[in-house]
Amino acid sequence: MSDLRNRLMISTDRVEEINRFLVDPNNELINTFLDIVQKYGGPDEINRKAEEARDLGNLMGRLKERTSPHVADLEWLKEQRDTGAFTKLADYRRKILGDTADGMTFNEKNAVTLEISALQYFSWLITQAKQAIEKGELMPGRYIRVRNMKEQVQDDDILAVAAGMQIVGASYVETLDTKGTDGSNVHLGGPETITGYFGGIGSPNDYPFKWLDEYLHHYTTYGVTQVLNTNPGTVFLGYMLHKLGVNNEFKISVFMGNDNPLAVLWTLMGARLLSRDDGTTSLIGFNFSNSVDNDTILASHAIRSAMGLTDVVRFEHHITETYKSIVRQPYLRRDELVEVADKVPNISAKHEGGDPDVDSGRDHPSDILEYFIPKEDVVSQGLMDKLLRNYLDKHDAVTRTAEALTRAGIGVVCARNLH
Repeated sequence: MSDLRNRLMISTDRVEEINRFLVDPNNELINTFLDIVQKYGGPDEINRKAEEARDLGNLMGRLKERTSPHVADLEWLKEQRDTGAFTKLADYRRKILGDTADGMTFNEKNAVTLEISALQYFSWLITQAKQAIEKGELMPGRYIRVRNMKEQVQDDDILAVAAGMQIVGASYVETLDTKGTDGSNVHLGGPETITGYFGGIGSPNDYPFKWLDEYLHHYTTYGVTQVLNTNPGTVFLGYMLHKLGVNNEFKISVFMGNDNPLAVLWTLMGARLLSRDDGTTSLIGFNFSNSVDNDTILASHAIRSAMGLTDVVRFEHHITETYKSIVRQPYLRRDELVEVADKVPNISAKHEGGDPDVDSGRDHPSDILEYFIPKEDVVSQGLMDKLLRNYLDKHDAVTRTAEALTRAGIGVVCARNLH
């Protein structure tokens, strides 16, 4: 057996071959990559622009210059934060557990990040915050967005969400427009060609470089740091960009198919091999496939730990899914989460739909395909209130998960500036 194991070692000669290829001045792929980075001024200038763009004062100043209606909502949100309108975590625990909460020791090492998807419109954040204040609920610590980037630039949502996330103290992820469903593959269309997408969302031909260009534009213009990543080519560029010195971050989508420990090993090997000397990587998390079970997560954690990435790469696990267009229902993984979270750190509980018993009773259940409807069509079809109801159902699912974790003595990561 030892002889067989030794055969698995990667030869340093192979590593040297890869390094020679990467630094070869005639490597046109790398040359194109470097040209795009230089177009934005190089790593140091890119980071400087991004830091300036995400400064809260600058974000608010730009919104005021545009006389955006979001300014009043952001000032209200900041006032509620500063006056302590949101329930404190200790008070929340007391509400759930009574006086026993004061004597409990919570597992904070394995605290689960409360995550919601998708925050399509900034106004939903304000509605959610008002409900959280009224009912003494926790706001999530992580938000996923899947709204068209060009569209949200036009109505200032991109600026307002960036500011709002800083006010509440939460991380968030944007989804770039160059994600492969924008006609990049001319041979694919609607549902009649759905099997053509089975290899992933896709970034064919020169699209990884378009993705990189789009990312650097939003990073330097709006301070957008974390984006969704769906393709091995753009994952590679995300790794290399960070290795150059740009402080970019990304999470890998459920559509990449990390559905077994070997797939996780392959993903984390890439992150580790292309990490900086300090061990950091731009991969800050990835979604498991919906098919994984707790044994998969435990085995994946062993790999993550062996790679020294436990504190760097978050496991993002779907607890609920939209009622339509993605999984067989009922789909609810809350009990499994409570069980595995006591053993595995750095997990987020992602809520993509309401609890099935709630969602199934709505006249308009949540549907993942509606993430891609333009705002003007949402308004013209009278869908905005229905989609907001779906989002608040997801918030209610987050609340149920927070309560279940609290009863189990496991900590939660909520909006850190509010609670």
